[in-house]
Amino acid sequence: MDAFVSHGSGRTPSPARPGMTLGEPRLLSRHEDGAELAMALWRFGSPLLALSSAPCGGGWGERHWILAAQVAHGYRRTDPAGHLAGLARDLGLDGPGIGMLTAVDVRLVTASREDGVAAAATVGLTDPSWAAATDAAAAAPATGSPGTVGTVNIVAVLDRRLSRAALVNAVMTVTEAKSQALWEAGVAGTGTPSDAVAVLCAPSGRAEAFGGPRSRYGSRLARAVHRAVLDGSRRAGTR
Repeated sequence: MDAFVSHGSGRTPSPARPGMTLGEPRLLSRHEDGAELAMALWRFGSPLLALSSAPCGGGWGERHWILAAQVAHGYRRTDPAGHLAGLARDLGLDGPGIGMLTAVDVRLVTASREDGVAAAATVGLTDPSWAAATDAAAAAPATGSPGTVGTVNIVAVLDRRLSRAALVNAVMTVTEAKSQALWEAGVAGTGTPSDAVAVLCAPSGRAEAFGGPRSRYGSRLARAVHRAVLDGSRRAGTR
């Protein structure tokens, strides 16, 4: 841990309250590639059930933490999962977790909450693209390997357990809400080639069967993600 400096979030980090499981992240910094780079760390008192496209800890299963790590512009490593796993080891993180990379300063994370749902996003928009662009395969970096500041990473946590199908549906809902927010912000694209998402929920209890945007929890999720991404998009436009 000697290589890392804790900066705090500007507010006292708050543990998860009953009914809310995504508090303020712990903000850290490290020196790498000749630059001081920020990291945002969320740790959970008990593991949550997750479905994620993140390069480290992606897939389905219980996760104990989430690490969002800033990388230098022009990042060219081809082992993002190994890079993040090394950062997690250096931080002494126990158990399986989720790691995401972005060239955005993760201290600029935007967040939104609504009745049992919390969403946080880091939004970089220098490399937007349309999902079905005909030339996308030729120029796009691999998912989770951001070569530019243009990456949108989203974390969402629900205080209710979702069924497996509903968790998949919730990831779709997050993506739809992100694309709506980008469109409303005037961004010429549905996202960026290196975007990642993680949706986490309570691991036990009665499961919600649906996670789409018109379901009870899915609608809250859509609105929370939409607000977080729209706020982040506006902030990105001022940088």
